[in-house]
Amino acid sequence: MDVLFFFKERTRFIRQFYNTAAAPFMQTMKAIEGGEPPFDNPPYSEDGEPAYLAEWIEASEALEVLGRTCLSMLSPSLQLYFRRWEQQLGVQWEADEKKKVFKKGFLNGYMLCFEQVLGISRNDCPANLDLIEQVTLARNRDQHPEDITSMRVTHGKARKDRSTPHFFMSEQDRAMFSDPEMADISFLDPAIHVSRDHLFAAIEETERLTDWLEAHMLEKRWGR
Repeated sequence: MDVLFFFKERTRFIRQFYNTAAAPFMQTMKAIEGGEPPFDNPPYSEDGEPAYLAEWIEASEALEVLGRTCLSMLSPSLQLYFRRWEQQLGVQWEADEKKKVFKKGFLNGYMLCFEQVLGISRNDCPANLDLIEQVTLARNRDQHPEDITSMRVTHGKARKDRSTPHFFMSEQDRAMFSDPEMADISFLDPAIHVSRDHLFAAIEETERLTDWLEAHMLEKRWGR
Protein backbone atom coordinates (compact mmCIF):
# COMPACT_ATOMS: atom_id res chain seq x y z
CA MET A 1 0.00 0.00 0.00
CA ASP A 2 1.20 3.50 -0.88
CA VAL A 3 0.65 4.97 2.58
CA LEU A 4 1.98 8.40 1.70
CA PHE A 5 -0.40 8.68 -1.25
CA PHE A 6 -3.44 8.11 0.94
CA PHE A 7 -2.17 10.51 3.59
CA LYS A 8 -1.78 13.22 0.98
CA GLU A 9 -5.22 12.49 -0.38
CA ARG A 10 -6.46 13.37 3.07
CA THR A 11 -4.45 16.59 3.28
CA ARG A 12 -5.62 17.54 -0.22
CA PHE A 13 -9.22 17.02 0.90
CA ILE A 14 -8.70 19.10 4.06
CA ARG A 15 -7.36 22.03 2.01
CA GLN A 16 -10.24 21.80 -0.45
CA PHE A 17 -12.79 21.38 2.33
CA TYR A 18 -11.56 24.51 4.11
CA ASN A 19 -11.53 26.64 0.97
CA THR A 20 -15.01 25.52 -0.05
CA ALA A 21 -16.59 25.78 3.39
CA ALA A 22 -14.93 29.11 4.25
CA ALA A 23 -16.09 30.92 1.11
CA PRO A 24 -19.67 31.83 2.19
CA PHE A 25 -18.56 33.02 5.63
CA MET A 26 -15.79 35.16 4.17
CA GLN A 27 -18.20 36.58 1.60
CA THR A 28 -20.68 37.50 4.33
CA MET A 29 -18.02 39.33 6.33
CA LYS A 30 -16.75 41.13 3.24
CA ALA A 31 -20.27 42.18 2.21
CA ILE A 32 -21.02 43.54 5.69
CA GLU A 33 -17.75 45.45 5.84
CA GLY A 34 -18.30 46.90 2.36
CA GLY A 35 -22.02 47.56 2.71
CA GLU A 36 -22.77 45.26 -0.21
CA PRO A 37 -26.07 43.44 -0.88
CA PRO A 38 -27.85 42.06 1.05
CA PHE A 39 -26.28 44.24 3.74
CA ASP A 40 -26.55 47.56 1.91
CA ASN A 41 -29.66 48.75 3.75
CA PRO A 42 -28.89 48.67 7.49
CA PRO A 43 -31.95 48.76 9.75
CA TYR A 44 -32.56 51.78 11.95
CA SER A 45 -30.88 51.45 15.33
CA GLU A 46 -30.05 53.70 18.27
CA ASP A 47 -27.77 51.31 20.14
CA GLY A 48 -24.57 52.62 18.53
CA GLU A 49 -23.37 49.22 17.35
CA PRO A 50 -22.27 48.72 13.74
CA ALA A 51 -24.98 47.42 11.44
CA TYR A 52 -25.14 43.62 11.09
CA LEU A 53 -22.62 43.14 13.90
CA ALA A 54 -24.31 39.91 15.03
CA GLU A 55 -24.15 38.48 11.50
CA TRP A 56 -20.48 39.43 11.17
CA ILE A 57 -19.61 37.83 14.52
CA GLU A 58 -21.47 34.65 13.62
CA ALA A 59 -19.60 34.34 10.31
CA SER A 60 -16.30 34.97 12.10
CA GLU A 61 -17.09 32.31 14.70
CA ALA A 62 -17.96 29.89 11.91
CA LEU A 63 -14.50 30.38 10.40
CA GLU A 64 -12.93 29.68 13.79
CA VAL A 65 -14.93 26.47 14.17
CA LEU A 66 -14.04 25.46 10.61
CA GLY A 67 -10.32 25.91 11.23
CA ARG A 68 -10.43 23.81 14.39
CA THR A 69 -12.53 21.18 12.62
CA CYS A 70 -9.86 20.87 9.94
CA LEU A 71 -7.19 20.39 12.62
CA SER A 72 -9.41 17.64 14.01
CA MET A 73 -9.13 15.92 10.63
CA LEU A 74 -5.40 16.56 10.18
CA SER A 75 -4.27 15.16 13.52
CA PRO A 76 -5.90 11.71 13.17
CA SER A 77 -4.81 11.56 9.51
CA LEU A 78 -1.20 11.73 10.66
CA GLN A 79 -1.92 9.18 13.35
CA LEU A 80 -3.40 6.84 10.72
CA TYR A 81 -0.24 7.24 8.62
CA PHE A 82 1.87 6.21 11.61
CA ARG A 83 -0.38 3.29 12.46
CA ARG A 84 -0.34 1.88 8.94
CA TRP A 85 3.44 1.97 8.81
CA GLU A 86 3.60 0.49 12.29
CA GLN A 87 1.61 -2.46 10.91
CA GLN A 88 3.57 -2.74 7.67
CA LEU A 89 6.90 -2.75 9.48
CA GLY A 90 5.61 -5.37 11.92
CA VAL A 91 6.47 -3.32 14.99
CA GLN A 92 6.13 -5.37 18.16
CA TRP A 93 5.68 -3.84 21.61
CA GLU A 94 6.49 -5.29 25.01
CA ALA A 95 3.67 -5.40 27.56
CA ASP A 96 2.67 -1.85 28.62
CA GLU A 97 5.63 -0.44 26.66
CA LYS A 98 3.48 1.41 24.13
CA LYS A 99 1.35 3.03 26.81
CA LYS A 100 4.47 4.30 28.54
CA VAL A 101 6.05 5.60 25.33
CA PHE A 102 2.84 7.33 24.23
CA LYS A 103 2.30 9.06 27.57
CA LYS A 104 3.50 12.34 26.05
CA GLY A 105 1.35 12.05 22.94
CA PHE A 106 1.22 9.94 19.81
CA LEU A 107 3.68 12.15 17.88
CA ASN A 108 6.41 11.70 20.46
CA GLY A 109 5.55 8.03 20.82
CA TYR A 110 5.76 7.21 17.14
CA MET A 111 8.87 9.32 16.62
CA LEU A 112 10.59 7.35 19.38
CA CYS A 113 9.36 4.13 17.79
CA PHE A 114 10.54 4.96 14.29
CA GLU A 115 13.85 6.35 15.52
CA GLN A 116 14.60 2.93 16.96
CA VAL A 117 13.12 0.83 14.15
CA LEU A 118 14.55 2.90 11.27
CA GLY A 119 17.80 4.03 12.88
CA ILE A 120 17.04 7.72 12.33
CA SER A 121 17.07 10.84 14.50
CA ARG A 122 14.33 13.43 14.75
CA ASN A 123 17.08 16.03 14.85
CA ASP A 124 17.54 15.40 11.13
CA CYS A 125 13.85 15.86 10.36
CA PRO A 126 13.18 18.93 8.17
CA ALA A 127 9.67 19.40 9.59
CA ASN A 128 8.78 21.60 12.55
CA LEU A 129 7.82 18.92 15.07
CA ASP A 130 6.89 21.48 17.71
CA LEU A 131 4.29 22.96 15.38
CA ILE A 132 2.92 19.51 14.53
CA GLU A 133 2.64 18.76 18.25
CA GLN A 134 0.55 21.91 18.61
CA VAL A 135 -1.85 20.51 16.02
CA THR A 136 -2.61 17.58 18.32
CA LEU A 137 -2.82 19.78 21.41
CA ALA A 138 -5.23 22.22 19.71
CA ARG A 139 -7.29 19.30 18.42
CA ASN A 140 -7.53 17.83 21.93
CA ARG A 141 -8.64 21.17 23.38
CA ASP A 142 -11.29 21.51 20.67
CA GLN A 143 -12.62 18.02 21.36
CA HIS A 144 -13.06 18.84 25.06
CA PRO A 145 -14.57 22.34 25.30
CA GLU A 146 -15.13 23.78 28.76
CA ASP A 147 -17.69 26.57 28.30
CA ILE A 148 -21.24 25.93 27.05
CA THR A 149 -21.87 29.67 26.65
CA SER A 150 -19.34 30.19 23.85
CA MET A 151 -18.00 28.56 20.70
CA ARG A 152 -14.59 29.92 21.66
CA VAL A 153 -11.96 27.37 22.73
CA THR A 154 -8.91 28.51 24.69
CA HIS A 155 -5.37 27.23 25.06
CA GLY A 156 -6.02 26.63 28.76
CA LYS A 157 -2.68 26.13 30.46
CA ALA A 158 -0.99 28.24 27.79
CA ARG A 159 -1.54 31.31 29.96
CA LYS A 160 0.65 29.83 32.66
CA ASP A 161 3.44 28.83 30.28
CA ARG A 162 4.43 31.91 28.31
CA SER A 163 7.80 30.31 27.42
CA THR A 164 6.01 28.08 24.89
CA PRO A 165 5.39 29.65 21.47
CA HIS A 166 1.76 29.08 20.53
CA PHE A 167 1.25 28.93 16.79
CA PHE A 168 -2.55 28.84 16.72
CA MET A 169 -3.20 32.27 18.16
CA SER A 170 -4.51 35.54 16.76
CA GLU A 171 -2.23 38.58 16.64
CA GLN A 172 -4.46 40.31 19.20
CA ASP A 173 -4.19 37.43 21.65
CA ARG A 174 -0.47 37.11 20.96
CA ALA A 175 0.05 40.75 21.92
CA MET A 176 -1.99 40.23 25.09
CA PHE A 177 -0.21 36.97 25.86
CA SER A 178 3.20 38.66 25.65
CA ASP A 179 2.15 41.22 28.27
CA PRO A 180 2.83 39.72 31.75
CA GLU A 181 0.20 41.89 33.41
CA MET A 182 -2.52 40.89 30.94
CA ALA A 183 -1.44 37.24 30.70
CA ASP A 184 -2.00 36.71 34.43
CA ILE A 185 -5.72 37.56 34.17
CA SER A 186 -7.53 34.21 34.18
CA PHE A 187 -10.55 35.18 32.09
CA LEU A 188 -8.29 36.40 29.27
CA ASP A 189 -7.06 32.94 28.28
CA PRO A 190 -5.98 33.18 24.63
CA ALA A 191 -8.25 31.44 22.15
CA ILE A 192 -7.19 28.74 19.70
CA HIS A 193 -7.23 30.59 16.38
CA VAL A 194 -6.82 28.61 13.16
CA SER A 195 -6.74 30.85 10.11
CA ARG A 196 -6.31 29.56 6.59
CA ASP A 197 -2.60 30.43 6.75
CA HIS A 198 -2.24 28.63 10.09
CA LEU A 199 -3.99 25.53 8.78
CA PHE A 200 -2.12 25.33 5.50
CA ALA A 201 1.24 25.87 7.21
CA ALA A 202 0.45 23.03 9.61
CA ILE A 203 -0.52 20.75 6.73
CA GLU A 204 2.75 21.53 4.96
CA GLU A 205 4.72 20.56 8.05
CA THR A 206 2.93 17.21 8.34
CA GLU A 207 3.65 16.55 4.67
CA ARG A 208 7.28 17.52 5.16
CA LEU A 209 7.47 15.03 8.03
CA THR A 210 5.83 12.18 6.10
CA ASP A 211 7.96 12.84 3.01
CA TRP A 212 11.06 12.51 5.16
CA LEU A 213 9.85 9.40 6.94
CA GLU A 214 8.59 7.70 3.78
CA ALA A 215 12.04 7.19 2.26
CA HIS A 216 13.26 5.54 5.46
CA MET A 217 10.08 3.47 5.75
CA LEU A 218 10.42 2.14 2.20
CA GLU A 219 14.10 1.34 2.64
CA LYS A 220 13.35 -0.56 5.85
CA ARG A 221 10.48 -2.46 4.25
CA TRP A 222 11.96 -3.25 0.84
CA GLY A 223 15.67 -2.50 1.17
CA ARG A 224 17.72 -0.39 -1.21
